[in-house]
Amino acid sequence: MNDAFQKLFQQMLEQGQEMARAFNPALEKVDTKAFEKLIPTMPQDMLEMWFGKTFNRDGLDARTRLLVTIAAMTVQGAHAEPQLRMTIRHALEAGATRREIAEVIYQMGMFGGIPAMQKALELAQSVFQDSDKGGEDDTL
Repeated sequence: MNDAFQKLFQQMLEQGQEMARAFNPALEKVDTKAFEKLIPTMPQDMLEMWFGKTFNRDGLDARTRLLVTIAAMTVQGAHAEPQLRMTIRHALEAGATRREIAEVIYQMGMFGGIPAMQKALELAQSVFQDSDKGGEDDTL
């Protein structure tokens, strides 16, 4: 890597860490060097997309991005169960309310079907029950 690219890449990684912090404070310590060990041939444009342009674009905050992601995963149905659980937890950490998450899932019932919506609501309820957040109503 040349010096200019190294600086740009470092800036993208720092922006990625900042967005990770907004998604969930526990992600602040993400070890980006682990990506290199896991996939040493990861293309430069993929790293740029993930850490530079996609997650760090202006226009949508972390909360909104996560709600949109929950909508997409709801439509996918049970295929994205672990990812949906994780995204719901991250959305809560980013400031989304349980009601907002439930409303997003409910709205997707017309696109993904009632079974996909019901499964996503069940998963959300499970995440809510596991959550340490006090003071919020666990009912949907």
